[in-house]
Amino acid sequence: MKIKIAYFFVLFGILLSGSITYAQGEEDEEVTEPTDDLGNVTDAFQENFFEALKQKGIENYELALNALALAEKAAKGNSENVAVINFEKGKNLAALKRYDEAELSYQSVLGVQPSNLDVQEALYDVYYETRNYEKAIPLVKVLITQDEDYKEDLVNLYNRTKQYDEALELLDELDDLWGESIYRNALRRNIYKVTGNSEGAISNLQDKIDKNPEKEQDYLNLIFLYSEQGNTEKAFATAKELLKNQPESELVHFALYKFYLEAGDTDAALKSMDIVFNSTKVSKESKYKVLADFINFVNENPQYETNLEKVVLLFADDSSGQVYESLGQYYTSKGKKEVALSFYDKGVALDSDNYSLLKNTLLLQIDLKKYEEAAALSEEALGTFPAQAMLYLLNGVANNRLQKSDVAIESLETGLDFLLDDPRVERDFYDQLRIAYEAKGEVNKAASFKVKAAQIKLDN
Repeated sequence: MKIKIAYFFVLFGILLSGSITYAQGEEDEEVTEPTDDLGNVTDAFQENFFEALKQKGIENYELALNALALAEKAAKGNSENVAVINFEKGKNLAALKRYDEAELSYQSVLGVQPSNLDVQEALYDVYYETRNYEKAIPLVKVLITQDEDYKEDLVNLYNRTKQYDEALELLDELDDLWGESIYRNALRRNIYKVTGNSEGAISNLQDKIDKNPEKEQDYLNLIFLYSEQGNTEKAFATAKELLKNQPESELVHFALYKFYLEAGDTDAALKSMDIVFNSTKVSKESKYKVLADFINFVNENPQYETNLEKVVLLFADDSSGQVYESLGQYYTSKGKKEVALSFYDKGVALDSDNYSLLKNTLLLQIDLKKYEEAAALSEEALGTFPAQAMLYLLNGVANNRLQKSDVAIESLETGLDFLLDDPRVERDFYDQLRIAYEAKGEVNKAASFKVKAAQIKLDN
């Protein structure tokens, strides 16, 4: 019976393979020496190369470089093996922040394999870490041919190197390709502010619209610039012009709803909001902003609350707790606390890392005497936010109401260690500790915390 053991290592596009064949129960052994597609790979090369990988894995970068030097010697000038070594050298040098040497190592690899994506990306990381943005630009242009996501990196690099016209042009291109984004809109606004040439930008956009009135993004940019200047009239007029030229535009309604509200045209504003909420082109973040404005509007005009209930259904499958937090806050302000809590609960289930949502939910649970739920949720929240004093306080309140004094005391005393300069909250901690110790019958300790609470003077 014969057993054949084969092992393969794919390193940097090079397939190293070796096999050992032997017969069990036979005196003679058949051994095949390790080979690869490039010729012989010596034991010394493999031993030192894998030693380098091991040392890098445990962050012993200097030792890894020593092993790579020995592997390079054993490679005996084989160009592809040396390229593998230089790539690893670059990684270790970059980890040691010896960026100039890392750059040279990566460039030597690209001299042999100019299209290697892994090396190009590693070299880009070096340029970015060293803020060598000018060198990064041509490299990122090459990366874009393999991955278009790098176009956003290029925009950022144009911005950092003050090539603002190129940045704005690429921003518009990306919006056409992928739709708007909060990040790109913020970057565009920042460029307009930095250049301080609003009039020039407006004139340029007007010329572009005259030449090509079908380009939606130019109108949207112009609306933004007019709005930044406080020229609402021209911004509104531009939005109307866009709607006239492109009646199917959905993004224009992200601007129009506000103009309609300010003009007192409620019906038109509601129609624009509805288009935004149902749009596949408007980002979720933008929809949340419109929802917040809509909630404020309904708060001042309660006769439109039925419209809000319809809007809620549009967000039924939303994966963000932000929507439910906004709705919870609205219904809390209206005194509909049970309804508010139902929205908060849905939000927490989707977004347990949202601290303000957790805090609002806990406060309302305690207000509605849902102490078991508050104790459980606050305990869970402390796993995510172990340094938030307020969560310890709310946990203590809930457990006091459940007559679990020992649990309350442990939570409250721990929370005091995380309390910053907040006299009002500090007094609440002492009050709850007093309640807990009174429940335990420890009168002296209860009295000491009562004194501590009384000593805290609050500003009116």
